[in-house]
Parts: sequence; C-alpha cells; structure tokens
Amino acid sequence: MSVQDRPVTTVKWRTVDIVTTAVLGVAFGVVFILWNLVNSAIALVPPVSGIMNGVYLMPGLVAGLLVRKPGAATFASTLAAAVSLLASPYGGIIVVYGLVQGLGGELGFALTRYRRFGWGTAVLAAVTAGLSTSVLDLTLYYPSVSTWGVKVPYTVLTVVSSVVIAGVLGLLLVRALARTGALSSFASGRSRV
Repeated sequence: MSVQDRPVTTVKWRTVDIVTTAVLGVAFGVVFILWNLVNSAIALVPPVSGIMNGVYLMPGLVAGLLVRKPGAATFASTLAAAVSLLASPYGGIIVVYGLVQGLGGELGFALTRYRRFGWGTAVLAAVTAGLSTSVLDLTLYYPSVSTWGVKVPYTVLTVVSSVVIAGVLGLLLVRALARTGALSSFASGRSRV
C-alpha cells in the first residue's frame, strides 16, 4: 500500500482541519460568484449545460482529498454555496445544492471507508457528486425536461465534467499544494506525490 493510500488514522477533527476546510469553502464560494456570472452569460441549456457543473463540485472533492475526514466534502461544499449567495442569480436554493453536492462527494469517499485518496477515489467521489447534482438539477432546476434524450446526455456531461474538473484537477491541485509543503500538517501533505 502506497503512502497516499494509507487509511485515515483518526476521524477526530482538529482545529487546523476546521479552519482549512472553512478557508476552502470561502475561497471556492468566491470562485462560484465569478463562475455564476460566466454560467449566466453563456446560458447553455440542457444537456450541454452539464459541462459547466464540474466547477461547482470542486470544493467538496478538494476538501475531501486534502483533509481526509468524514464531513469535509459536505462542510466545504455547503459553505462555498452559502458564500456564493452574496451574488448568486439562483437564490437560496443554492445552499441546498451545496449540501447535496457535498453529500454526493462524501458518498464516494465513504464507499472507500475514507481509506484511499488516489485517482480511483477522486474519480469515484466525482462520479457520485456528479450524479447527485444531475438528480437535483433534473428534479428542481429543469423539471420540465421529461425526455430521456435530454436527461441521459445531461447526466453524462455533468459526470464527465465532474470527473475532469473536480476529480482530476482537484487531485492535481491537492498534490501541487502538497509539493509546496503547505499541507505538512495533513496526511495529504505527507503522501508521496
């Protein structure tokens, strides 16, 4: 077993875990404010709009891969959504999205019992986060979309976007931060990268 795949030694949250997860949530919330402007300006419709969703799934995956504690993905994702309320064209429902997206990512980490944090887990968490977003979108945001010819491609594009942006880029971001030494107080910073 490689160093990066070692199990979490404790699920107890330290102050540094809470602060780091909160900082990630706030930082991604600011990114969401900008991304919402881009998303609104482009105004893509389903199924093509699914390609924009990966960015919204990054805080949960990055926090989960970095902090490696149960609840990190949900905390960061929900906080990011709450911060984005400052300038969100979507209204308060966005906090529900943050919660569901975080729980979706959390499911991927839970399926590995928080023991592995390599490529497989990053992709698995991205897939579960993408699926949770698709279900919520197709239920709440696009309820009039009733044809499988739109639902399936929308879901596929959302999951692909999630895997590429949140999963792959998220893990690369965590590994890049680890190489700088900034994550030395986390298992993710002590892993072989």
